[in-house]
Amino acid sequence: MNRGTVVAEALDLLDEVGLEAVSTRRLAKRLGVEQPSLYYHFKTKKDLLAAMAEVAMAPHADAPLPSPESDWREWFLENSRSFRRTLLTRRDGARLHAGSTPTRDLDRIRSKMAFLVGSGVPERDAQMAMLAAGRFTVGCVLEEQAAVDAPHSEDLPDDVPAIDHEEAFEAGLALILGGLERHTAGGRGPRERASGPTPP
Repeated sequence: MNRGTVVAEALDLLDEVGLEAVSTRRLAKRLGVEQPSLYYHFKTKKDLLAAMAEVAMAPHADAPLPSPESDWREWFLENSRSFRRTLLTRRDGARLHAGSTPTRDLDRIRSKMAFLVGSGVPERDAQMAMLAAGRFTVGCVLEEQAAVDAPHSEDLPDDVPAIDHEEAFEAGLALILGGLERHTAGGRGPRERASGPTPP
């Protein structure tokens, strides 16, 4: 049993029972070991969840970075779509990811920011737009994954429309991009060095 095996089995357990039911006791039983054996690899459950979140986000984290000639608007949309697709890959993927710190991806995040700034987007606006898009995406996926237990459309009153989650996501993402385009076209003055939370 190694660290990778533990994380892989923990993610399979997540898909089967959901985040609330994931426990080190249940995972140890699944692996056929005593619960204290897991602490050799992960000191706390929080450490295990962080490792699970990192592995679960690998498809997005390993996606190609933009090239200098890429259209920044198209890339901005696709980056958020990739993030959404990856969160939806795992049961409770958004809940697992929420609150995690992408320390392994800092170099990639810097590259994304440098691409946007190099494309003419003011640095502060680029950071805030990336942060807004990331949090919007997590929120959308949280709602979508929670909707598994929601009433079916045929059970809703006639004046309450069913939500198309992908359509709602695309509409909101377009509004974020539209706001960023207006800021960029308006020329906000000197580019100030951004500080604050880390975008996805």
